[in-house]
Amino acid sequence: MDRIIFNYPRRLVIGENSLQQFAADFQSEGFRRLFILLIPALIDKLQPVITVIGQNGIDIKIYTYTKEEPTFDDFNDVLKDARAFKADSIAGIGGGSVLDVAKLLAAMLYSSLKAENVAGNGLITERKTFLACIPTTSGTGSEVSPNAILLDRKDQLKKGIISPFLVPDNVYIDPLLTVSLSPLVTAFTGIDALTHCVEAFANRYAHPVTDTLALEGIKLICANLVKAVENGGDLEARSNLALASMYGGMCLGPVNTGAVHALAYPLGSIFKVAHGLSNALLLPYVMEYNLSAAVSRYADIARAAGSVNPGNESEVAGDGIRIIKEMIERCRLPLHLSDVGISENDVDKMAESAITVQRLLKNNVKDLNIQDIKDIYHKAL
Repeated sequence: MDRIIFNYPRRLVIGENSLQQFAADFQSEGFRRLFILLIPALIDKLQPVITVIGQNGIDIKIYTYTKEEPTFDDFNDVLKDARAFKADSIAGIGGGSVLDVAKLLAAMLYSSLKAENVAGNGLITERKTFLACIPTTSGTGSEVSPNAILLDRKDQLKKGIISPFLVPDNVYIDPLLTVSLSPLVTAFTGIDALTHCVEAFANRYAHPVTDTLALEGIKLICANLVKAVENGGDLEARSNLALASMYGGMCLGPVNTGAVHALAYPLGSIFKVAHGLSNALLLPYVMEYNLSAAVSRYADIARAAGSVNPGNESEVAGDGIRIIKEMIERCRLPLHLSDVGISENDVDKMAESAITVQRLLKNNVKDLNIQDIKDIYHKAL
């Protein structure tokens, strides 16, 4: 068995009303200046919790964050505010972008390094600031991963920052916070979580531990995503998706993602397509490309997705791709790049960007050269 390393939060709270547990826990941590990063829509909902935290003389600074694809410049604006406040603790409450910025903020707050210089793996070597993360979507799994993704506007390329010091101290996963998500955001984020699980399982560095997490995540998403899209108040479906998202996030550190994410990055950085939608547009086509290199793995994915096809492994694997395509359609998401305004003329530019994401492409179960990437984009059009 190959060696694998997991870095997870020291305290992980999962279930309804976990947000209230965050308030109770924080009061016992001994910190006095809490910087909270959150989206504007949450301010009213969080006010009672913020009031509880501030009862014992704890100073709180609320920074409302609205960027869907955060850039290094966006991050530096937040960093300037947190330093001026002299924060001794950080909380990120929101979707993946908010959590990524909060994680990096806690690591860089009292560091002499610049965020632009730590893109890559292992370049952040310490964190001096307490960090709590509370997801409000079920997609990125950022709350339990060592990754943060920022857009380098100069290069028009998303860059990953990976370090065990980006893993939060405390995490609170409260499915009640996801109930108000729109059907569209529910679908985007759900497919993002599914992609994490699929790419962790069909991965050159797959491991029995992450295999277990990934297959359970696939099972939960395929059984519950359409339910949550059609009825946002279905708390059982929301709870199952929150778990699945966490499972996908747990896979991101040890094995990470592959070609779907690498090819999806240019859609976000160049065309501003939402990350989850970018994955939805490419997932079936990358699976089709990879199939011949990992038939048995894709058959296992198909069974987790709900396939009861009695055929051979290849037929079962193909049935899994069908199931995922149908689920994307039932979530009312497009299946073609042309549906989001991308044309043949854009393929070369996207492929030249995607081929640079070698930190993910090296994980893919089948090698890709730039022509392979162009072929996948063409099929996705």
